[in-house]
Amino acid sequence: MRKEFVVRSIDAAPDGAPYVVVSFASSNDMKEGQPSSSPSFGAPKMMGFTNMGDMMEDLNKMLTGMKGGAPGVTSIKLDMHEYKQMDLSVGDRVFIDITRAESLGV
Repeated sequence: MRKEFVVRSIDAAPDGAPYVVVSFASSNDMKEGQPSSSPSFGAPKMMGFTNMGDMMEDLNKMLTGMKGGAPGVTSIKLDMHEYKQMDLSVGDRVFIDITRAESLGV
């Protein structure tokens, strides 16, 4: 499967390691005239609950959303050699090919 993306951001490794995190947005989301997929990314959201079950479900949703970053964004970690070789910059259109590994016997 091949998907088209647009480079949204390029960030240094949070721990200072020699790699970068490249974030991609779907090219469909980046069409001219369409708003960003995360209109209130920085705004805090209040979550209400009435029982412990609801609280745990809402907490899980909140933590899952935080782990993946902004909604609709795909991120890939590249070492510095790969990053320099690809010569990526914000706004570049890229294709990501996804293939399934063949498994032989076992």
